[in-house]
Amino acid sequence: MGLGDWGIERMTFSYLRSSAFICGLLLLPTARAVAQTAEQQLTRDIFQQLIEINTTHEHGSTASAAEAMAVRLRDAGFPVEDVQVLGPADSKNPNLVVRYRGSGGRPPILFLAHLDVVEARAEDWSVDPFVLTEREGWFYGRGTSDIKDGDAILVTSFIRLKREGFVPDRDLIVMLTAGEESGGDYNGVSWLLQTHRELIDAPFAVNLDAGAPERRNGQRTLQAVQAAEKVSVTFRLEVKNPGGHSSLPVKENAIYRLARGLTRLAQYDFPVGLSEITRGYFRAMAALSVGERARALSRVAAGSAETKAVAQLSSDPFYNAQLRTTCVATMLDGGHAINALPQTAGATVNCRMLPGDSAPGVLAALRRALTDSQIAITQITQPLPSPPSPLTPEILEPAKQVTAELWPGLPLVPIMMTGATDGRYLRNAGIPTYGISGVFLDVDDIRAHGRDERIGVQDFYDGAEYNYRLMRRLATP
Repeated sequence: MGLGDWGIERMTFSYLRSSAFICGLLLLPTARAVAQTAEQQLTRDIFQQLIEINTTHEHGSTASAAEAMAVRLRDAGFPVEDVQVLGPADSKNPNLVVRYRGSGGRPPILFLAHLDVVEARAEDWSVDPFVLTEREGWFYGRGTSDIKDGDAILVTSFIRLKREGFVPDRDLIVMLTAGEESGGDYNGVSWLLQTHRELIDAPFAVNLDAGAPERRNGQRTLQAVQAAEKVSVTFRLEVKNPGGHSSLPVKENAIYRLARGLTRLAQYDFPVGLSEITRGYFRAMAALSVGERARALSRVAAGSAETKAVAQLSSDPFYNAQLRTTCVATMLDGGHAINALPQTAGATVNCRMLPGDSAPGVLAALRRALTDSQIAITQITQPLPSPPSPLTPEILEPAKQVTAELWPGLPLVPIMMTGATDGRYLRNAGIPTYGISGVFLDVDDIRAHGRDERIGVQDFYDGAEYNYRLMRRLATP
């Protein structure tokens, strides 16, 4: 996930804030692993192999990982021409594209996850970040949750289906990509769309780097289908001043002027803008909540602009981010000497736009919020549109059925991520994309991009079973 937004990618999985509901919810049983021991061992072996290949942008490469998975798939019986490792000629970070041939009864489905991971300093971790460590029911290692678990699950699912002799009624395509975490000019999904779209083209895609099911306080609360995501755009605010000697201070100080503007920005709320997906999310959360929180969720989901209900939800950072576009100061700089009045003061403001909002519209809102023409605003990044994907039965029904098989009673809930994933490139190219992972994450213990990244051992095996069943269900004649 990248902002490498997916730190944010998986840090913003929708979460519940109704403590009364959470305390009262019965603990749902862990899905019994139905895969045979040999299949689980294969999944673990592939996971370990991926974790122990350094695929960071700074010190590693996706080449070894892509080639290692290609070897496994060819050994499992996939034709050489259907297993391709490819990328720009000058890049050390290629992608893997694999096609599982079906009967052609329906159009293909694309599944994706990324191979690259963010950097991890060994001295910061309690274990070696590039060795899969199993300890006290957890798998530790860089990429365990973002998103080499997804890579391993996709490869294992293909191998498992091939061994079973399964003939899908449509081609299945797995794409394991590079560049999602680097934040640079090269992104594997974008490159494949531009240069080899025929290899990955499909009516829709399933992204394992989003839509993780949630656990809070040890309890499973929901299975998510991520069908929309916010888009990032960044601005620089700057104030100029003639400056002078610090022994002769004046009221017109660049730092003070900028600070006053940032204070006004902190108090500014963008207007509420709900979509089919966020309305569906709030309706689902209302059914899972109690008291005033449930009533506020219901009113807002129904389109009410009632100030009290909106204010109650806005007080929660996650709900607030679901309601509206947000902008926040993330970096500050100013002054040039300890004994001089500042000639320049600047701030970086990162905004997360709702689907459908525009950078010019956000810029205009910033000007209204700052109410100071002497604070110059410059847009420094370009957003990539990411239109919401329609909530169609073709994807929702299979996901609901598999969820009911493994975790009876667990609700399937549409979500909008407040960060961005590789899904934005596909959506922007006209390929609706749905984040669906079967690996539960604890919403109070998200460690992607952080120290001692981990996922539960049983959660990993359960997720492998979930996504295997979903893939099979989506391609069953």
